[in-house]
This record gives sequence, structure tokens and C-alpha cells, in this order.
Amino acid sequence: MVEPLQPRDCWLTSFLSRFFGPALAAPATLWLALTFAAPLAVVVLLSMHEFPDPFGDLLQRPSPAQFSTILGDGFYLRVLVETILLGIGVTALTVILGYPLALWLARLPVKWRPLAFAVILIPLLTNVVVRSLGMVLLLAPDGLVNQVLGLVGIAPFRTMLYTHGAVALALAQVFMPFLVLALYDVLQGIPPRVHEAATSLGASRTASTFLVDLPLSLPGLRAGIVIVFLMSSTAYVSATLLGGKKVWTTGMLVWQEALQNLNAPLASALALLMTAAGIGFAVLIFVVARKLTPWLSGTPKAAASLPVWLMRLLEVVAPVLGRILLAGALLLLLLPLVLVCIQSFNDVPQATVAGFRAFTWKWYERAIFGGAYAPAFWVSVQLAAATAFVAITLALPAAFALARWKFPGLGVLAAFWTLPLSLPHVAIGVGMLRLLQTYTAVPPFFGLMAVHVVLVLPFSIALLHASVEQLDQALENAAASLGAGPVRRFVLVVLPSLAPGLVAAGIMSFLLSFGEVTVTSFLTTARMTTLPVRIYAEASFSLEPTVHAVSTLLIIATVLALVALGRLVRLDRMHAR
Repeated sequence: MVEPLQPRDCWLTSFLSRFFGPALAAPATLWLALTFAAPLAVVVLLSMHEFPDPFGDLLQRPSPAQFSTILGDGFYLRVLVETILLGIGVTALTVILGYPLALWLARLPVKWRPLAFAVILIPLLTNVVVRSLGMVLLLAPDGLVNQVLGLVGIAPFRTMLYTHGAVALALAQVFMPFLVLALYDVLQGIPPRVHEAATSLGASRTASTFLVDLPLSLPGLRAGIVIVFLMSSTAYVSATLLGGKKVWTTGMLVWQEALQNLNAPLASALALLMTAAGIGFAVLIFVVARKLTPWLSGTPKAAASLPVWLMRLLEVVAPVLGRILLAGALLLLLLPLVLVCIQSFNDVPQATVAGFRAFTWKWYERAIFGGAYAPAFWVSVQLAAATAFVAITLALPAAFALARWKFPGLGVLAAFWTLPLSLPHVAIGVGMLRLLQTYTAVPPFFGLMAVHVVLVLPFSIALLHASVEQLDQALENAAASLGAGPVRRFVLVVLPSLAPGLVAAGIMSFLLSFGEVTVTSFLTTARMTTLPVRIYAEASFSLEPTVHAVSTLLIIATVLALVALGRLVRLDRMHAR
């Protein structure tokens, strides 16, 4: 890769920065323009159709009919409001449980952080269907929660499942890792001398948490809140499995209108309304956070303080409450996965029947030798491998553009590359579905792979950007002084140094693609169904626990992949990647 030139060659540096940097950024930008921006544009066009017509032209006379239908129908309005309130509730629950967990991670001794990060990454990289199945086993009438309540003499709660509370708990379990990682990124960056200064002034550990850590972590908290709300307000997989058609969300309506009712215009209008609600919420959080963090914009601010009585109360309550919330967060992340593994050995007639009856291997025999899941498994493997390869190919030049070639508009491009993390995935699914219906010559596999690349590309760029920044350019300069050209330096010096980062990014991309369900369920066909979508279909009909055996194998594969990843890079340092 071409290295930055010496200052005496500033004119050449300017020339190369003007053209070479944008050239490196072009592949990722073009891919997202075709496979992310184009589907969103299709969604906008569809939302302005007056009537649903699966075979009609995209360009029609604009009409507000779909929005009028939604805003004039009490059912749609109720679902929209309930979805927004559900997103706010999930976000609040995630903050309550996630902040103590992030604080615990930041304060752990360095030697234990990789193991602790594995606790966060295993649920994050396990597909949402598997985690939702575990939540069903946890909250079922004969599930673990009611069994524990029965042991202490409390009457079981028969109505925990298929409620807004169950959906909120499941979504908090799914999206908590995103908040924790956003917070940890800020908390671990607080200089130790800040805490030392607080201690020297007589601040206790609790006071330091509320008066130092909390104010300084507000930017990370803001980012985590926005991410969790945007994701939870458009989720439908967990809502479908935990809500049992008694709880409706906008994401569920989008899926039903697009795939069952073939009403893509109405689905698109619903997706756009939730996108607007998400953007409005993000702006509100930004304004509130700016008011709470005036020092970040250079505005003078008096030192924060708390009343003496409140500080004394926090000194007593906060340590105990913090430990309880930390234990609750860890249990919420890991217990559903453990229950899925136990259920895979349970001799029960249906997957959702909780309570251990008898030990059996038959679900594994059917999963491995029955042949029902093998085609879906190989589709997932091929799709994830292709996605990882393309994502790394696009992310590597983009990472070099970010790290070494500063040019006008780079910040805008970097923000564009991260947009897939913050916009509703259901909208991407609806738009890409219509594009594939229009351009039937495009193979369905390529359409799926294109969307998967969109979803994993931000992670790949972030991982490789950190790896590129850590390269020792002295080695490249030494190779250049010995006569090695740019290509030779890249092959013999840069690539070997980047190998751990490339493998780490490849593993992460593979796992994220392999477990994707939300968008994939819009685009799969009868002959090309991925394993997570197949598990989702099985779980939706409450069939035999073979799905738990398959899910357990996926959990084991994820753990082994993380072990391999941990040998390449420290898991606790991946937050900066």
C-alpha cells in the first residue's frame, strides 16, 4: 500500500490525497450506494404509491394514501405508539442493567477482561432466534422463573409470556451488548489521574462513580441509547416469539404487510414512519445530552455536586444495588443460552415445553443425521463465507483511506458507512425484496449476500481501521529504502502485519452474517433458506426440540470461534476496533 510521503513532497502528497484516498474509499461507498441507499430509495418510492401492485412500476404519481391509511386507522396508530413506548422501555431497562456491567468491565483487572468480554460477545454473536428461545424457556408458565418462585413458596405467574414485559426483557437481552460496548469505550478511556484526583479530594468509590464516571461517560451513553432504541423499535423476531401475536410491533406489521399481504407500499410507509420516529428520538437524545455535557462544547460549567443526604444514601444503597443489577445483567445475557443447551437434552414433545423430563440424545440424532437442517446449514455457511470475503475486500481499502489519506468529505463517507447500524433493517429488507422482484436476472444468493455485506461492513471497517492504525510504518519505510515498490511492500510487509486483524475481521463478519435473521427472512426462498431462518420458522410453529439441539451446536461453534479470535487479538481491545 502506498505510504504517506515526506513533507518536502507536499505537492505530490496533496495530489495523491486528492485522488488516491477517494479511490480507496470508492469500493465500499459504491457497494453501499447500490445495496443500501438504493433499497431505501425504493422504500421511499413505494410508500408514495396509491395502491399496492406487486408488478407495477416503481415510478408512479406520488400519493399520501398509505400514510393517510396508517394515521387514520386506530389499530396502526396504537401499534406505532406501543412500539415507540416499547423502544423507550427497552432502552431504559438496558441502561439500568447495562451501565453497571460496563462499569464492572472497565474496572476489572486487565488479565480478566478478555474472559469478561467473551461473556458479552457470545450473546452478541449468537443469533437472535436462539436467544429468544431461551427467553421462552425462562418465562414460560412452567419455566425456570416460576420453578424458582415455587421453591420459595410464591405462586407462579402464568401470564409472564406473551406480554409487553416479556418482549421488553427479550429485546433488552438482545441489544444490551451494544450499549455495554459503547459505554466501555468511553469508561476505559477516562485517564486514571482523574480518579486519583477525585480520591485525593476525599471522594469515595461511589462518589467517583456518580460525579466522575457518569458525567464523562454521557457521550457513550448517548450513542448506546440511540442504537438500542433504533434497533428495538424495529425488531420483530423476538417480538413474534415472545409476544405470541398478542403483542404487536411495527416491525411485525412491516413483515406481515410485505410478505403475507403483499402490500409493499403500506409496509414501506410503516417503515418510514418508524425511521422518522427513530431519527426524532436520536435528535432529542442529542439535545438532552448536549445540555447535560456543556463542557464538551467548551461552555464553562460549575462542578457537579449532590446533596449531602443523597450522597450518604447512595453510599449505602448504590454498592448493593449495583451488585444486584450486575448479577441480573449477567444472568439475562447467559441464562437463556444455558437453558437452550439444557433443553436440547430434554425429552419433551414440543420445543416450548419447559421443565426437565428425561435425558435424551435423540434431538441431536435428528439434527445431525435427519437431513432436515443440512441444506439450510450449507446455505448459511456459503453465504457467510462469501459475505466475509466481500466485506473484507471492501473494508481493507476503506480502512486505509480512514487511517492514512485525509481528504475532503472523508468524514461524510465514514458516517455513510455506519448508517446501516442505525436505520431499520426491515426497511432494507422491503426495498431489496422489491429490487430483486424487478431485476429477476439477479440470483437470489447474490441479493442475500449483498445485503449481508451491508450489515457487516461497518464492523469490518472498524476492525481493520484499528489494525491499519497500529501498523509500524518504519517497516514499510525500511522496505522502501531497500528498493521494494508499493505492491511488493504491501504483499511482503503490510499483509503479514495485518494478518491477525484480517482473520479477526473475517471471523466477526462470518459470525454476524451466519446469525442474521431480520433482513434474511425477507429474501429467502424455498430452495435457499438459511439455518437461522429455518430455526425461526420451526420455533414459530412450536415444533420438537430439534431446534434446541441445532441452536446448541451454533452456540458451541460461536464459543470456539471466539476462542480462536482471542488467540489473534485481545477481546477486550476489540471495543476500539
